[in-house]
Amino acid sequence: MTPTELLKKYGNPKNFFNRDLSWLEFNRRVFQEALNPELPLLEKVKFVSIFSSNLDEFFMIRVSGIKEQIVANISEPSFDGLTPREQLISIQQILKPMLDELYILWNNEIVPSLRANDIILHNFDELTKEEKEKLREYYEKEIFPVLTPLAFDPGRPFPYISNLSLNIAVLIRKTNGETHFARVKVPSIIPRLVQIDNIISSTKNKNGNGKPRARFIWLEDLIIENLSSLFLGMEVIEAHKFRITRDTDIELQEDEADDLLSVIEENIKQRKFGNVVRLEVASQMPDFMLDTLIENLQISRDDVNQVNGPLGLSDVMVLYKLPFHQLKERAFFPVVLKDLEDEDIFNVIKQKDILLHHPFDSFSPVVEFIKRAASDPEVLAIKQTLYRIGNDSPIIKSLIEAADRGKQVAVLVELKARFDEENNIYWARELEKVGVHVVYGLVGLKTHAKMTLVVRKEFDGVKRYVHLSTGNYNIVTSKLYTDIGLFTCDTEICKDVSDVFNYLTGYSQQREFKKLFVAPINIRQKLLHLINREIQNKKEGKEARIIMKFNSLTDPIMIASLYEASNFGVKVDLIVRGVCCLVPDVEGLSKNISVRSIVGRFLEHSRIFYFYNNGEEEYYLTSADLMQRNLDRRVEIVFPVNSNKLKDELKTILEIYLRDNVKARLLNPNGTYNFIQRKSKDKQIYSQEWLMDYTIKANKKNKKSIRTK
Repeated sequence: MTPTELLKKYGNPKNFFNRDLSWLEFNRRVFQEALNPELPLLEKVKFVSIFSSNLDEFFMIRVSGIKEQIVANISEPSFDGLTPREQLISIQQILKPMLDELYILWNNEIVPSLRANDIILHNFDELTKEEKEKLREYYEKEIFPVLTPLAFDPGRPFPYISNLSLNIAVLIRKTNGETHFARVKVPSIIPRLVQIDNIISSTKNKNGNGKPRARFIWLEDLIIENLSSLFLGMEVIEAHKFRITRDTDIELQEDEADDLLSVIEENIKQRKFGNVVRLEVASQMPDFMLDTLIENLQISRDDVNQVNGPLGLSDVMVLYKLPFHQLKERAFFPVVLKDLEDEDIFNVIKQKDILLHHPFDSFSPVVEFIKRAASDPEVLAIKQTLYRIGNDSPIIKSLIEAADRGKQVAVLVELKARFDEENNIYWARELEKVGVHVVYGLVGLKTHAKMTLVVRKEFDGVKRYVHLSTGNYNIVTSKLYTDIGLFTCDTEICKDVSDVFNYLTGYSQQREFKKLFVAPINIRQKLLHLINREIQNKKEGKEARIIMKFNSLTDPIMIASLYEASNFGVKVDLIVRGVCCLVPDVEGLSKNISVRSIVGRFLEHSRIFYFYNNGEEEYYLTSADLMQRNLDRRVEIVFPVNSNKLKDELKTILEIYLRDNVKARLLNPNGTYNFIQRKSKDKQIYSQEWLMDYTIKANKKNKKSIRTK
């Protein structure tokens, strides 16, 4: 069926979940990890931080977009049938009880448990007189000089409040009895949690038994206790904390830009002044003070979240970094494959394709590949795409070295990688300084594909080597995200990668590729063809099966094609970490489709597509999710895995994800998720733990054939 026919057949709004409500369910699964009684304490703290950080971004991007539609009087429903106003109401109804539960957990369980384990978040009042004096000295020396109280009166307008900043609303009384509102910004350049023992104790970070201890006070509480120093000669009547979230999703007019870099720099500045979409306040804030904020921030009561606890809980990630290892999951150190420890990496790739499954396999061979390419006198050129680079990147250093050595280096730095724009602009300029050919991408498209191409002169001619990946060239996230990378010198794949780079850096109009699928050119059509092939095989009485693992599924056409496959009897297993707009397990629609989500220690980020193909099984890896933006508005690649042994490895990975009965949750037809129910006799299988053990054991036994051709 054509895409139009698919949408006509399956386009009823009841056949789709709302994207944003599905995202809230994903963040609920993150929060459930913080509620997990079997999880070590600091792991719970980590998930509280991740949940809160996720929510910040959700408001900055998604909620802000919905509110813009409402302001513009857009009442047209999305493909799931909800209007913008209905979406916003549903979001508010879902979030309130979730936030109430979050602060009950924080106040009643996590904070007391931290205290019981010598990680103490103190109230100022419970400190000794000596401790209070020492902290006042610290305040006067380190904090007071940074603070700027801003008054609000007829002569001084309401102060600008920056995005995600923590603030203190203060009511002061002059000697003549007049009362005034003032605002004090809590400085972000000072640690949010002030570690007390580092300031006042001669036996730092030890309790009475000599065991590790960490005692903190919230920075904003310390400031509130010393507010009189900012308002000399006046009485501080009361003070309450608040925090705002602004719209940061600034639209780029790329087609009108002469210089994309300068346009994005200007848009980053504009982001600071986006409309306020959320106001978080301490529950004790009185109505008159809240009304003052609402009026001057130009929001409504519906935009206010009143919470009973610390604002901005994303900042508690600092507690997770404490060296209290007994309060965390067992340490895991990524494994370097035996094949890659000593041998020349180009010789290894020449002999066989190599699959790396991060973070179980170390990312260091990828860094070494680029480092070796930079120093190898036989390497003529290096081409690479960079999306989220990270700080102090060794890959950037190698690219700079390669340029210094006179090699041809071309790098596509995606300046539009959300919230990484400033970092990417910095690295783009550093690369340009040494003569690297830097490209910022195509107008109207983000380049999300992850590719490295190395051209090397050898005794039998010029040879190309490539690394393709589902994830970023970022050494930090490679230890936190699950991703899969492939090294190969397959002639046709290398030719395709060269053509994609020519498409990105020049004016190539290449539309046909030997082995790669490339968005926005043909990924959608190719995937629809592969799904239709399974349908045709099923019609002919053959076995048919599809397994897909990715982060998000929102594209209506792809969802409709999977419904069509289900209705012809094709078994479809989807492993979707985050948003899923497909409704599973509905008779006459999706009875043969199951959807599971795994939220665990590592962020599931790898994308794997499997098609049974009448026994000639095909496996593909990709940087793309099944979303309209990935298929139509980004440069993405889908690349095949051709080696039978590597296919076996991917089969093992997919099977263990499908057998997970510890962290896997099944999506119900009503949009909720439930943990998979296991029988008492069933062996517990947690896929990520299993893969950690599997990788270590395989490497110890030197099973090189596991991940090589």
